[in-house]
Amino acid sequence: MGNESYEQAIEALKKLLIEKGELKAVAAAKVEQITAELQTGSSSDSPVERIKQGFVHFKKEKYDKNPALYGKLAKGQSPKFMVFACSDSRVCPSHVLDFQPGEAFVVRNIANMVPPYDKVKHSGVGAAIEYAVLHLKVENIVVIGHSACGGIKGLMSFPFDGSNSTDFIEDWVKICLPAKTKVLADHGNSAFESQCAHCEKEAVNVSLANLLTYPFVREGLVKKTLALKGGHYDFVKGSFELWGLQFGPSAATSV
Repeated sequence: MGNESYEQAIEALKKLLIEKGELKAVAAAKVEQITAELQTGSSSDSPVERIKQGFVHFKKEKYDKNPALYGKLAKGQSPKFMVFACSDSRVCPSHVLDFQPGEAFVVRNIANMVPPYDKVKHSGVGAAIEYAVLHLKVENIVVIGHSACGGIKGLMSFPFDGSNSTDFIEDWVKICLPAKTKVLADHGNSAFESQCAHCEKEAVNVSLANLLTYPFVREGLVKKTLALKGGHYDFVKGSFELWGLQFGPSAATSV
């Protein structure tokens, strides 16, 4: 972030605090405190200090203890996996699946969704898939859903009647509207939480289908240089399921 953007952000924060009548008395002090924390991170429990200490631990316990691995990674990467995972802080794929540095090229977003091929609307995701498949030559693309997903709850809750209550979320999660439609058709009489649990997996299947709209993905499948897999991590039960393109329950492997 440049200095101009930073200053604009601080001014916006001041304006917001001052506009709130109940905060007028403490607005200046609060802005000063936040600004100091952002700039120095001097507090022992500040976010900056947490990041610093996290890196110190990583450097000492991992980087310095495995010079061969990090020496190899310094020359390039050749991951076998591309992983789509949710941005949810509880489901980091490297932590859950014990991926080591260099093993997985990861894209994380709300509800681990893969949009269909669109050179304008979702070019960021398209660029990641293109790079992974054509340049990194990944052998597997894995889309991993998870239990208690807030994005899926949003998908199942939003009316999608044109009266958006969010700036971005509704437009994003409607990528998997076909999953919602299928769940309501198959489990319309079930409790909402049960519908969400079904949709967590159905949305993964929609993302797998959307991957087929990318020409370089289809080419990889035809040449058998690429495989697509769906997964679901239940952090409540401590279980993991993995399945292939044949979307039936019999295809799932549980761990």
